[in-house]
Parts: sequence; structure tokens; C-alpha cells
Amino acid sequence: MYQGKDLHFVSMDVPYPPNYGGIIDVFYKLKAFSHFDVEIHLHLFGFKECDVDVFKKYAKNVYFYPIHQKPYYIFQKYPLSVRSRDSKLFYERIKSLKAPIFFESLKTTFILNKYSLDDYPKYLRLHNIEQNYFSGLARSEKNIIKKALYNIESKKYIDYEKIIDQFDEVFTISKFEQNYTKEKFNKGKFIPVFHGNKEFQLLSEKGKFALYHGDLRTSDNRKVVSFLIDVFKEIDYPFVIASGTKEEWVKSKIQNFDHIKFVKLKDFDHLKELFENAHLNVSWSFQESGTKLKIINALFNSRFSIINKNVIDDEVISNLCTKVSNKSELIEAINKLKNQPFTVSNEYIDTLEHYLNNKLNAEIILKQIFS
Repeated sequence: MYQGKDLHFVSMDVPYPPNYGGIIDVFYKLKAFSHFDVEIHLHLFGFKECDVDVFKKYAKNVYFYPIHQKPYYIFQKYPLSVRSRDSKLFYERIKSLKAPIFFESLKTTFILNKYSLDDYPKYLRLHNIEQNYFSGLARSEKNIIKKALYNIESKKYIDYEKIIDQFDEVFTISKFEQNYTKEKFNKGKFIPVFHGNKEFQLLSEKGKFALYHGDLRTSDNRKVVSFLIDVFKEIDYPFVIASGTKEEWVKSKIQNFDHIKFVKLKDFDHLKELFENAHLNVSWSFQESGTKLKIINALFNSRFSIINKNVIDDEVISNLCTKVSNKSELIEAINKLKNQPFTVSNEYIDTLEHYLNNKLNAEIILKQIFS
């Protein structure tokens, strides 16, 4: 459909393996774009031990650039996460091919502060309102130095986000972000999160436990785990905490509770196995975060999902979940659903497989870029 059309695709990190929210969105969007025969020139910040052939399936060219986190960047006006993604070689490659540029997150946009790219169509996938994201991290962080750095980063993004004016369009990952950019910059188009699921997995009506999974390197997720342990202390029902990190930290908190277990996550196939056996999936956040990808995976691959309002701000998706707002409501929901058979309607499945269809959503973006 777009054969012969060139596109610079710029990622804030190397999106493989796709094992955390933002990078999952990047990887499956890249994969979806490739279905339309776009000539993708892929620019990746960061280095990881991964096979470049993974990306060659989807991109004509693949380029890597280091992330330079130099201490003196802290004293400059730019957010550290932006300033550290600077590369002259990146600019030279952009200038060597006149084509639209698709930036993943504000973190990849430092080039726009150094060079004039006014004659290039530019598009942004906004992953967060970054000042809100970093201030949220600061509130959840207990390490004083990290807390201070997060607060500094948050303040810098308040001024830096003016760069959004330079983009032809902004594709937001949440309704909240869409409303924000519409009001402030008169641009913003909501496109649901990209993910690795194609069809709803029909399972038996009953599972065996409640499940929480997340990256526990994140302070908000650690705060959530502490909260959920406190919740399940009061409930006679098996609870599994699954993560690839912080095993000893979790085990020290649950050592007196036989019905609460920690499972060390190996990969997504391992997570899908947990989904297949879970009856309840609990997703919680103490900071507004658009739509957490973990809930999309749970909806496609498991049974009941219980959330609070910070997990999803898209009513189409949140209406597939049980919504609660505090500890007592969460306990009530768990006790109500733990013995209830899980059944779904055709509308439930249709919402997942069409509204959250990666290919259809990729086409919306590409039409905007190449119209």
C-alpha cells in the first residue's frame, strides 16, 4: 500500500526483547508498519545484546546510537533523558534521506534543538506527559538522590515540552494525553497501545489464583506490591506476584503468608502460562499512567481483570474490567469474583480484536503521515 514510501523511525531504546510497556508499544508498532511495505529506516538509541536480524525483518536499514549519560548534563536546561540521546551521525543519516520522521517519545527529539529540520514532516508518539511521569516517580521513590533527580527531570520537561509545536501531529497513547496536547498545542490523536496479541484466548471458566505482574525496578510498582500484599493479608485466596526482578525483596515481605507466592518471570511465554491459570488479574497504579500494557495482555490472555482508575483512562477498555478505587472496594471485588465463573460476550471479544487491532491502528497513523 505504501511501497516505495520512506520513513525514518526513531526509538528511545532498543525495542527487543519487548519486555516493558513503552518498548512493547514501539516493537509491535514497528512490526505493524512493516505490513504496509513502508521502507523503514530504523534509528535506535541504546545498545543491547540482540540480533540485528530481528529488526531486518521490518526495516530496510537499522542504525544504533549510544546513550551518553554524562554527569554534567544534569546542569544543562534539557531533560537528562533527552540530552543523553544526541548523535551527529543520527543527524547526518536523517539529512541524507528526505523522508517523514516518526519520533518515539520526547526523549528522542534532541536533534530538533540543534539542527533545522523544518522541511521534514515530523510526527511524535507521545508516551507520557513526562513531567507528570517523573514527578510520579519522585513521589514513589524512597532513595533521596533518585527522588531529587526525578524532580529535576520533571521541572525540565515543563519547559521542554514546547518542542511539541514543531510536530505535524502527535499520536497519544492515552485519552488524558490527547486532551492535554489538544488544549495546549492544538494537536493530538489518540491511538491505543500496540501489543503482541492477535486474538482473545478462550479459557475455562475458573482459574486458580490472583495474579499481579510488573517490573519491580519501578518505584510505583514496588509501592503497588506492598499495597497488594497488605490487601491479600486479609483475603483467603492464593495470590501470585510475578516479576523478573526484586525476588528477595518480595520474599522478605511475604515470608509469613503461605498463600502469597513470588514467581520469577522468565519470558512472555511464562507470563502467558500464568495468565492461563489466573482467575483474577489485579492491576493498580498510584500515578496516572494512561493505559498500562499489562492490562491489555491480561484481557487477551486471562480471565477477570480488576483495576483502579490510574491504570486505564480509555473507557472502551476499562469497561471490560472491574473498576475499584480503594482498598476496601478491592477486597470486596476479589471476594466477589474469586468463586464466580468467567464468561465473555461477543462484544467483549470484538472490542479486543478490532479496537485494539495493531494493523488497523498502524494504518491510521500511516494514512496521516503519507496523506
